[in-house]
Amino acid sequence: MQPCLATALPRSLSPWTSAARWLLVAWMLACAGGCASLPANENRTPSTAFAQPDQTPLGQLVEQRRAQAGTRSDSAFALLDSVEIALTSRIALVDGARRSLDLQYYAIHADASTEVLLGKIREAARRGVRVRILLDDFNSVGEDAQVLRLAFEPNIEVRLFNPLPGPRNSVLARVMTSLHDVNRMQKRMHNKLFIADNAWGITGGRNLGDRYFGSGEKQNFVDLDVLAAGRIVRDMSRSFDRFWNDKLAYPVQTLLDREELDALSKPKPPAQAPGAAVPLPAAQARPVLPISVSPTVLPSVTTGEAQQAERPAMDLRAVKLYWAPSTLLVDEPGKVGPGDDEVDAGETVIDGLMNLMLQAQREVLIISPYFVPGPRMMAVYEQLRQRGVRVRVLTNSLASNDAPAAHAGYARYRQRLLDLGIEMHEMRSDPETAAELLGSSGGRSRSSGGGLLGSGPGGSKGDLAGSRASLHSKAVIIDQRLSVIGSMNLDLRSQIQNSEVALLIRSAPLALEATRQIEATLSSAAYRLEQKDGKLFWRAPRGAGFGDEDGEPGASTKLKLLVRVIGPFAPDEML
Repeated sequence: MQPCLATALPRSLSPWTSAARWLLVAWMLACAGGCASLPANENRTPSTAFAQPDQTPLGQLVEQRRAQAGTRSDSAFALLDSVEIALTSRIALVDGARRSLDLQYYAIHADASTEVLLGKIREAARRGVRVRILLDDFNSVGEDAQVLRLAFEPNIEVRLFNPLPGPRNSVLARVMTSLHDVNRMQKRMHNKLFIADNAWGITGGRNLGDRYFGSGEKQNFVDLDVLAAGRIVRDMSRSFDRFWNDKLAYPVQTLLDREELDALSKPKPPAQAPGAAVPLPAAQARPVLPISVSPTVLPSVTTGEAQQAERPAMDLRAVKLYWAPSTLLVDEPGKVGPGDDEVDAGETVIDGLMNLMLQAQREVLIISPYFVPGPRMMAVYEQLRQRGVRVRVLTNSLASNDAPAAHAGYARYRQRLLDLGIEMHEMRSDPETAAELLGSSGGRSRSSGGGLLGSGPGGSKGDLAGSRASLHSKAVIIDQRLSVIGSMNLDLRSQIQNSEVALLIRSAPLALEATRQIEATLSSAAYRLEQKDGKLFWRAPRGAGFGDEDGEPGASTKLKLLVRVIGPFAPDEML
């Protein structure tokens, strides 16, 4: 039996859409009849990462930094633990690239922060850098579809992974036209990679967009990335190549052309009904036509907005690096493929992470915005606690969670987790938390002992007065020695539905730095979940500017009711 629609939707689609709109779109699509189909994907040209990174300035910089460090380690890492350096590090990689840029993302949003990056990527392509962008198809709709305009620029290729047939005017319309294949719709490429000249790269939990760089108007994500250099980046590139050359990676030109993008960028007349969008074109490749020169890549972003979001590049010669042994944990593209037998049990990123956790001797520290353990993960936590291993978890509260359905799944396990003696902490969502963790020059920075994320790129703390904080970091620290930082959540969706990628780094200094940042967040912006008189109780940190709560902190009655309605019907693996 197929799951109900609310549980079948990827997290990027909010469950708050009104029932009337759902019914209207369903009726219109039913009247349209038939099912859209994908075109053939036979004309894609295979390509691989640049093979000689040591012949580029970025590659030579790695060797210079290694010689200065006097180390035998072949890979180096730096935590990107503020929204400011998360953006400026990416700018540095684009500015420094001379041969290749490879980007792999679940979502790239069409806004000012992205315009800064895309504009620089276009400049890089025009100076001869080969650019490959691999994007999960699900979010490349509506205004965000304008990111695909880069596919029509010389020296840039853009491919969409596991595309869905149907209109691109909205996520809702695409979901409604794909209800006949819920299983395919659920499987998404969740990887995040940003690689320059096969010499330096970035991975972590962060997608690209204002909300991930501290400049979202209503919501900002608390996130964490790792900057990597050296041999490990070549492993990241090999993973990129496997996805790029996979049969599920469709060149944009086989799915839509420039005229269709232009149509999507124009304001829709008020009389146009939801779902009446540009249809998927015929199953044949389209010629690549250059887009006319424009001061911005994205039609929705003005030159002034792009200039305001602009930042100077990070100095890669000065960034503090930890040289350490490392391994790339990554799922195979087949995990996202059709059917349920593409990947054998025990071969996924989450399975590998569970095995690592079982080796813990003293402590496991987990950050996961969506925390729906499922039976196997619960068995791992139980084994750890039986051996006396301390387990601490930071996840979202109901109010800070951007996916209420995921919270419904997590809520099922809270009592059992507490009974095991697991220390549960939930992120506070209030604007004060956003100002504390994402505030700009007036806020705390990593050098001054701030929280998980320090200073942000925009203005003063007051700029975030109307924004709520939402946890989006994904990390596991084991015995303050091993750090796993990547795109994965500790839930069944990451285990069996999405493809994921993560770095396993064996460095006590880096693990200690990450732990200090996390603990600063726990002590300033998260509740500790406890039991009081047989009920759940949210205890505020000592000395915090907010108090204890005896119910879901900051959550509205409407939100609480929604979770209660969803809870009994939503399968764990769909949340």
